[in-house]
Amino acid sequence: MGYRWYHANLSDWRSLTMLNAVGIDVSKGKSTVSVLQPGGTVLKRPFDVVHSSSSLNNLSRFIQHLDGETRVVMECTGRYHEPILHSLHDAGIFGSAVNPHLIKNFCSNTIRKVRSDPADSRKIVRYALDNRASLRQYSTMDTTRTQLKTLNSQMDFFTKQKVAARTNLISLLDMTYPGVNSLFSGPAR
Repeated sequence: MGYRWYHANLSDWRSLTMLNAVGIDVSKGKSTVSVLQPGGTVLKRPFDVVHSSSSLNNLSRFIQHLDGETRVVMECTGRYHEPILHSLHDAGIFGSAVNPHLIKNFCSNTIRKVRSDPADSRKIVRYALDNRASLRQYSTMDTTRTQLKTLNSQMDFFTKQKVAARTNLISLLDMTYPGVNSLFSGPAR
């Protein structure tokens, strides 16, 4: 009984150590990448990746060559994270974009406020290790959802502009031609 338990847990431990977590702190033109394994084993010190197709392809190849299962996590920062997620998805790598508020509140028990890209990427990679079971993988459906949200916000914006222009026109008509509304058959404005 003890022998089986030991070997079962030993194999679980080996599979756990083969789990890699990649944390990416996304900025406008570049991102900072950290790679850790459970227990805080640093596989690669934080390094920067420029948002060019060749650099993102190199990053994808680097992640694919890591031994074991790899999960990549980044903050959902406007639109800057999208090219990275697309590149990882096309390469068949698990990628997840997480709400920045969740990462900000994660492990905030330090006295010093260290704000640097390498420190942020290390915080993201620790979040990935602790929450690996609940991470939601990026899918192409996310692209469709993003496009629909963009179209909806543009429609709202143009509708508000149309209403504002109509209200302004009615106000100008009332100031320059009082009583002009009686010439139209529509409702009084």
